[in-house]
Amino acid sequence: MDIRGLFKKTEGVQEFKAGTTVFAEGAPGDLMYVVLDGELEIRAGGSLIEVARPGDVVGEMALIDTKARSATVVAKSDCRLVPINERRFLILVHQTPIFALLVMRTLAERLRRMTAGRRARRTPEPARRRSGR
Repeated sequence: MDIRGLFKKTEGVQEFKAGTTVFAEGAPGDLMYVVLDGELEIRAGGSLIEVARPGDVVGEMALIDTKARSATVVAKSDCRLVPINERRFLILVHQTPIFALLVMRTLAERLRRMTAGRRARRTPEPARRRSGR
């Protein structure tokens, strides 16, 4: 299921021009966003983590754990985003359980990609055979 289908007739859609920072790493966060249109760069520590596309969510961690933002999100292209505060999040989870599953899948996919990336960076190159004969 495409999460955007839950927000076809929603009000309060926010538009961000390319290059605009949606939120910054370390800032307090009380909103997550569903990407309706456009692409967003997700950066942590200055490094590109991934590009969010239509149907993705961003900012969910700060909304769920009430900690500071763990990444900076910048509009890569003009974007339309649906802001979701904690109250709306809880209503969506209660009334539309698939919404919670889709957010959890996003978290799991990002965690798997980050874990795989860290493993790849730590895996030493295979020892090269010496050919002295």
